[in-house]
Amino acid sequence: MLPHRPVRETTAAAPRAQLTAPSTQPPRMNLIPRDVEGLAAELESYHARFNHLFRRKEQRQWALRYMEGQMMELDRKSIEPMALYLDGGNVQAMQQFISEGAWDDSAVLEKHQEIVVETLGEDAGVLIVDSTEFPKQGSHSAGVARQHCGVIGCVANCQSGMFLGYASSKGYTLLDRRLFLPEKWFEEEYRKRREACRIPEDLVFKTKTQLAWEMVEGLDQRGVVRFSWVVGDELFGRSVRLLDQIDGLGRCYIMEVPLDTRLWLQRPKTYTHEWKGFGRRPSKERLVPEESPKRADKLARELDEGAWKRSTVQEGCKGPIVAEFASVRVVASRERLPGPDVWLILRRRVGDDPDETPLRTFLSNAPTETPLSTFVRVWSLRWTIEMAFEECKGELGMDQYEVRSWRAWHHHMTMTLLSHHFLVGLRLKLGNRAPALTVPQTLELLSVVLPRREFNAKEALELIRYRQEHNYAAYRSHRKRRRGKR
Repeated sequence: MLPHRPVRETTAAAPRAQLTAPSTQPPRMNLIPRDVEGLAAELESYHARFNHLFRRKEQRQWALRYMEGQMMELDRKSIEPMALYLDGGNVQAMQQFISEGAWDDSAVLEKHQEIVVETLGEDAGVLIVDSTEFPKQGSHSAGVARQHCGVIGCVANCQSGMFLGYASSKGYTLLDRRLFLPEKWFEEEYRKRREACRIPEDLVFKTKTQLAWEMVEGLDQRGVVRFSWVVGDELFGRSVRLLDQIDGLGRCYIMEVPLDTRLWLQRPKTYTHEWKGFGRRPSKERLVPEESPKRADKLARELDEGAWKRSTVQEGCKGPIVAEFASVRVVASRERLPGPDVWLILRRRVGDDPDETPLRTFLSNAPTETPLSTFVRVWSLRWTIEMAFEECKGELGMDQYEVRSWRAWHHHMTMTLLSHHFLVGLRLKLGNRAPALTVPQTLELLSVVLPRREFNAKEALELIRYRQEHNYAAYRSHRKRRRGKR
């Protein structure tokens, strides 16, 4: 068998692993080898629940193989290495399944969401909207552009995906995904790129907040996923339209907003100009001049010290993350006029962590009687989507795809969502006998029983020959393209 290194030992994966918080459960392990030996059958049973959504026998076969490949211990989890090391793997067939397969990933996702409810569903469930980026070298992948890349922390060449996470007291996973297409991709000069990536002709530009709303509204209309809250960072909190749309669903939100967000402690007085008896009767409402709003950070500074309550936000790599919170009823602004009554939630740093922002501000449309502890609990679940990204990238190859088309991106992400949730469900199933078990550790147990190809000397030489031919073909292709540009 050819030697390989576990994913956790690679250069790219090591920093991610450091972000995973340690388990707060006692390290009690009552699993036996027989439990591990049956994990491959668990994956097959899980995959069988989606069988009817794949039209052909070959699609069902490669759907299972793709999930197995994502859960193997490999240096890189793109299609080629997964297919080469899987027992019965086939590079071309797996590429066909992801890039060209005519299976409906929307239907697969709907079934996935139903199963998530079985595993994690609670009436007080929390939806988390967020984006994550995938750095790219070239310019031919769907949606790739120079844009803000959160992974790097600056503007870089990357793709950006919008995701919808779900969290409850039982755990967390991802529910939905959308590839964000920058506005310039809809310009005439990008027509050939759109055609090459097979982007649907009827697709129109949508902002990230519009994509977020599309996913939230879709879940609400289907009525399958149980949730009461929607949370997001400042990108989404800046959109008052999104906040009002969520409020219109009868759901509660907690969204981070800029420190300079303007608010009133009391509902301000407004007026309309007196009608003088001729012309159109004045109807535009105006704010009384002395009723100007205050910045959110100024309201925070004016609070009494007794209003602040210390609380543990989450368990971090270096111990619990503690912050102080306060909440106050305010009136939000809508086009410089008084809008809805909402909660202003304030969080300030405790200690001297330079990576922690001194003050952060949030708005919520929760009912008047909502206690501060509820806001702390719900907001503390926002970090779970970051953990899901880390697990999907570090363990399942979420960011290691080598496909360019619109369909292929969505197919790959759909399979990644299924794989992550399977690991989450498996961890919960084993949790009674191994309470400290994490998602990465669950993957380690599963990977040892997956069907891995065994190499003899002849097959090893054939594999090396295949790689050399593949590398040489890639070299000639790149050389030809670059010479053509001169």
